[in-house]
Amino acid sequence: MSGANAIAAVTATLRNLLTRAVTLEPELQDTFVTTMPMDRARDGNNNANQLNVFLYQAMPSAAWRNLPMPGQSGQLETAMPPLALNLYYLITAYGRDNDAQSPFSHFLLGRAMSVLHDHPLLGAEEIRLALPDNDLYLQIERVRFTLQPLSVEDIFRLWSGFQTQYRLSASYEAAVVLIESSRATRAPLPVLTRGKSDSGVAVQGNLVPPFPAIEKMTLPDNQPAAKAGDLVTISGAFLGGDTVNVVFTRPPPPGQSTPPEQIIVAAEAGSTGNEVKVHIDAGQGPWKAGWYVVTVAVTVPAGAPSAKPGTTNELWLAYAPDFVGAMPLKATIANGAATIKLKCVPEVTPTQRVLLLLGDRELHAAPRTAQTAALSFPVDQAVPGEYPIRLRVDGVDSLLVDRSVSPPVYRNHKMVLK
Repeated sequence: MSGANAIAAVTATLRNLLTRAVTLEPELQDTFVTTMPMDRARDGNNNANQLNVFLYQAMPSAAWRNLPMPGQSGQLETAMPPLALNLYYLITAYGRDNDAQSPFSHFLLGRAMSVLHDHPLLGAEEIRLALPDNDLYLQIERVRFTLQPLSVEDIFRLWSGFQTQYRLSASYEAAVVLIESSRATRAPLPVLTRGKSDSGVAVQGNLVPPFPAIEKMTLPDNQPAAKAGDLVTISGAFLGGDTVNVVFTRPPPPGQSTPPEQIIVAAEAGSTGNEVKVHIDAGQGPWKAGWYVVTVAVTVPAGAPSAKPGTTNELWLAYAPDFVGAMPLKATIANGAATIKLKCVPEVTPTQRVLLLLGDRELHAAPRTAQTAALSFPVDQAVPGEYPIRLRVDGVDSLLVDRSVSPPVYRNHKMVLK
């Protein structure tokens, strides 16, 4: 383990190691080792031999960043990984009298590199004596120094960043320094049983839900909306039971607090646990064009061995309006304007949003005071011609495309303005 002073302990140990080894050379006995920034390392009045050890970068160790602290967590315990760092040092040599008489800086750097080549691992006792109150020496992983050659571009950036002249240097990596996290280790209690009656975890080998659920609805000819008379197929799981009803719920209009309208239709004979068929009959309830929330309600006899009663999840169903009467519809233009009158099923209420799409134009229906099948649409700047028409009620369009044939064709839903 090691604390926040682990980085300082590495620097101090490296300084002591170089000081002892370099001064053994008779010609380098006056050498002193500093740990100052590059722009402040060499005093203009200092002409002695000098080595400067500068820590210029600390980077996370990719190999250790997600591993637990060695020796700090037991089996099945979880501990916060330590702060694992690789330290990068620049060792710079300054010769006596600025190398005027002899290249002492070359001698100094060669001696320093030789020491680190022969002594790449820091010893625990060296670290303990280098800095008081440090505990880096207790770290199980040893600190190793490795020569890290710098490119000319890296050297230029490093020295120009400190706005000082380049001096003979060598770069080293010290790895790894592990600073212990202060967060507590989690030590869970041993597992005695794997649930009730030591049964273990319940596993399901497929994606079928263990309760009634619906996955999709299929409309005749893959049309986007249903209409009166359609047979809708609902697919899912566990849809069989004593009674199976399909519930169509029409939410209230936006901004109104009226209760939702529900239409309950019994499933058709021949429905199965994976597929329910339901017939949409206009006489079965107050059907209105728009959107419905669809669920399936399943009940089973009491005591049935595979009883899975309940209500399924929800899917949305669009119920489309349709035109009443012969096509094409006709309207007369007078003074550049016309009024289109038509009838539709089902009837629309005064609160429903009703539009007529005349070609690429969007026409709003005239206001209504009661539920009705008769609608009128004023048209300004009317242009004579024949146009395809779609009736849109609460966001659901009438079925303009006949998908029962291949390729699909347009229905004869047209308006003639003349």
